[in-house]
Amino acid sequence: MLDPLDPRSFDTREPGPSDPREAEALDPREVFASGLDLPRGRERERVYVHEHEYDLRGSEARALATIGTFRVVPASDLRDDDGRAGDLRHGDLERLRSAGLIRPVAPVEGDRRTTLVALTDRGRELLDHHRTPEHKLPQRFYAGPSKARELNHDAQLYRAYLRSANRLQAQGARIHRVVLDDDLKREYQDFLQAGNRDQPESDGRPTRSLEEVHEWAHTHDLPMLDDSVQFPDLRIEYEWPDGRRESEDVEVLTPHYRGAHAAAKARSGFTCYRGGGARVGGRSGNSARGGRPFDPDLADEFL
Repeated sequence: MLDPLDPRSFDTREPGPSDPREAEALDPREVFASGLDLPRGRERERVYVHEHEYDLRGSEARALATIGTFRVVPASDLRDDDGRAGDLRHGDLERLRSAGLIRPVAPVEGDRRTTLVALTDRGRELLDHHRTPEHKLPQRFYAGPSKARELNHDAQLYRAYLRSANRLQAQGARIHRVVLDDDLKREYQDFLQAGNRDQPESDGRPTRSLEEVHEWAHTHDLPMLDDSVQFPDLRIEYEWPDGRRESEDVEVLTPHYRGAHAAAKARSGFTCYRGGGARVGGRSGNSARGGRPFDPDLADEFL
């Protein structure tokens, strides 16, 4: 269970748009598929990607987009009574796995017995292939997890997003997209290494001054602590009914946070949530801690 440590407060806003289609788009679970030309209803439709074809319905398309946005998502977090995410009762995730669009990553045992699921390369290709060109803020999708040792942490990002996004939506905000730390850090590294491009004799050291780094952080609305840029786990970009665009930075604090790193996150001003410590991996635990490696057959059992 995620508990807010320092949630931000916002003024009450006017209600969102009265058009039912616009109201539906405000649902935080709808955001990630909103820029995709994929099925939205309950009936299956034929979808083509090069030589491959798939029969998908709306709940499966939304599940794919959600999984791809957060790298990995616990299968049980995709359970949704109104069908807006993966409909486990009707076998959405099993159909997606059989079609080669998602794969089980690792079983999880905590307060709920489930498994982590991630997109395959074909799953990400399907989403990228069906982007609508008029969507101004495209959502980035990932195939597979980032690092095995960060699975427990990354598995909690979607739940943390929902906590913040539901609050923002209740206050009238329209969520546009989520940006993960990978994208923010990649942009920062591009900035640092700009002077080294096309320079064979470069030693690879950053060419930016501390003043330039501070300016970059200020421009990207990221805090600097002890002359180091602080990056959140995810950034939620949204818009108020009056057209103002803002963002909320979210951090999940798991039990391994220690010392200066934990202190920096606490001082960052991010919206922080305390994550749980469910066991991720095979029957003997996480391989990063010296146990057996992840057992894909056991992950299939959970799914």
